[in-house]
Amino acid sequence: MSLWTQARRSARMNPSIIREILKVTEKPGILSMAGGLPSADTFPAEAMREACDIVLRNSAREALQYAASEGFGPLREWVAAKLTAMGHKVGADQVLITTGSQQGLDLVGKIMIDAGAPVAVETPTYLGALQAFNPYEPIYTSLASDNDGPLPEALAALKHDAPGTRFAYLLPNFQNPTGRVMPEARRNALVAAAQGAGVPLVEDNPYGDLWFDEEPPAPIASRWPEGTIYLGSFSKVLAPGFRLGYVVAPSELYPKLLQAKQAADLHTPGFNQRVVYEVIRHGFLDQHVPAIRARYKRQRDAMAAGLRQHLPEGSEWHEPKGGMFFWVRLPEGCDAMALLPKAVEAGIAFVPGAAFYAHAPDPRTLRLSFVTLAPEDIVDGVAVLGRVLREHLEIEAEVTP
Repeated sequence: MSLWTQARRSARMNPSIIREILKVTEKPGILSMAGGLPSADTFPAEAMREACDIVLRNSAREALQYAASEGFGPLREWVAAKLTAMGHKVGADQVLITTGSQQGLDLVGKIMIDAGAPVAVETPTYLGALQAFNPYEPIYTSLASDNDGPLPEALAALKHDAPGTRFAYLLPNFQNPTGRVMPEARRNALVAAAQGAGVPLVEDNPYGDLWFDEEPPAPIASRWPEGTIYLGSFSKVLAPGFRLGYVVAPSELYPKLLQAKQAADLHTPGFNQRVVYEVIRHGFLDQHVPAIRARYKRQRDAMAAGLRQHLPEGSEWHEPKGGMFFWVRLPEGCDAMALLPKAVEAGIAFVPGAAFYAHAPDPRTLRLSFVTLAPEDIVDGVAVLGRVLREHLEIEAEVTP
């Protein structure tokens, strides 16, 4: 008998399949399309080095001291100005700087979810959100979705099918894992449905700046600011190692989010906040982000070409208009989880799609990331995937009567 009696919620904490797969991809010779990692080649190391020097030279005492739980004032003002320019008019007093947007999800779960409370999610949805919410013991409702995102009628039905739903979690821009983007009309329809059902929204937008040809529509939060919590991140446009994200909340919720933040870690590292603000304050991102977009678009194009050339008939995918991922559905009878060991043995890694579903996972799905490999390696990797898949299908055909 164990000396330690763990809380019931600990049983709902499980290792991330993505993190486990990443351990495998550290082996030499593996072409990994598994991790949702930004390309390290885009990290602005020199700008960061200069900013570190400036911060330590001009404000070392403040940067290395405890800081305000809300976050560094000028950085909060920068976030508010950015969102206002996007059509979501907010004040700095609504911005809470978090230790990555993943912490923002945890804080939302902590103040919004009771055990047994309904929470609505997309089909499929971000695995990290499920991991953040799971310890608070929600009951998930999976919203039926198409290539434009959740169906408004599915959200409207929550009023009767899942009364008391605490919120619906949405990723409107280049969703992880599907890469889909919600068009203007769908956003408007979802807000109308949420308002009619009395269901608040949590809008997660880590990929919105990574569009290739056309900027996505204004945030959902701009259409219903009093009914939406908005989450953003600096990880995809600067560097994830700084662990900087933010939550923008209605004034009704902000104090409790702040209290949850204080209990979690007192404050996000002040040095990191000041360094990032020093980098971005004079418009650095106006030149830096377009360079990331151009790079990722070339990689997207390489993966699209590889998929068209090498995947067998019956495979399905949609070419993303931004972000970092392709979502692939394999031919009938395939199981991506069963295929993964064969793919790794052949030198290629991906993430099986089943982990991204709150209910009824589709075993035929998988996620491919295209931003960490050179275009020629992407084509080679997809060719290997296609070969492994064809061999798998041939074996299955032989054993099937």
